[in-house]
Amino acid sequence: MDNILFEYRDHIAFVTINREDALNAFNYDTLKELQDTVEKIRVNPAVRIVIFTGAGDKAFSVGADLKERKSLSNEEVKRNIYKINEVFNTIDQLPQPTIALMNGYAFGGGMELALACDFRIVAEKTVLGLTETSLAIIPGAGGTQRLPRLIGQAKALELILTARRIPSEDAYQFGLVTQVVPREKLIDTAVEWANMILQNGPIGVQQAKFAIKQGMNADLATGLQIERKAYEVTIPTEDRIEALQAFSEKRKPVFRGK
Repeated sequence: MDNILFEYRDHIAFVTINREDALNAFNYDTLKELQDTVEKIRVNPAVRIVIFTGAGDKAFSVGADLKERKSLSNEEVKRNIYKINEVFNTIDQLPQPTIALMNGYAFGGGMELALACDFRIVAEKTVLGLTETSLAIIPGAGGTQRLPRLIGQAKALELILTARRIPSEDAYQFGLVTQVVPREKLIDTAVEWANMILQNGPIGVQQAKFAIKQGMNADLATGLQIERKAYEVTIPTEDRIEALQAFSEKRKPVFRGK
């Protein structure tokens, strides 16, 4: 059975961690499959939105596969950490907007996968956390860097140093997740978000994401230069001309990503 499932429809890619019996934990083979899948998505212009989720209804992902981890040498543990960093960095840097559809528990690396996504839509009464310090380690797949950038240093320290597991409703108050919805509405809500983005020019959407992501790591002056360069990419596109034409004709534009 494939550890990662891929489905595509209407410009949306659905990527599912398919290890339900292991609560969608990441072993090395799963990380390699996820990397291969994400690399194919990255260069596929037909894919405009990516939704990540976990199989079943218990867990988005509980992070590293601890059963596998017990059998690994120190060198193999380092290999796994390098690979999960590589995969999540690739997800973070995808040109397409990304949504974590969090259908259940998200701990450790599972939470870090969600942090690498642009939006996090979570089922009610779900429990989340960066729990690594309870295992005498630290978040090693971007958690110590992405979480404080998202919710601030003080809250990030609170969650990471205490290894607290918090309900999705509290996570929303922290600014950790985008929306909390009833479980039965989870998929529909994620698709609604995707469709709101799909109404807009795909090149403009990708360049806006690029400008925000890159600008956050720069001073304001540099960020403004990044923004200007990203804007310039959109000027010669057919979609920009279509938007102006549609406005003058009082109709919805038909964007083609060109």
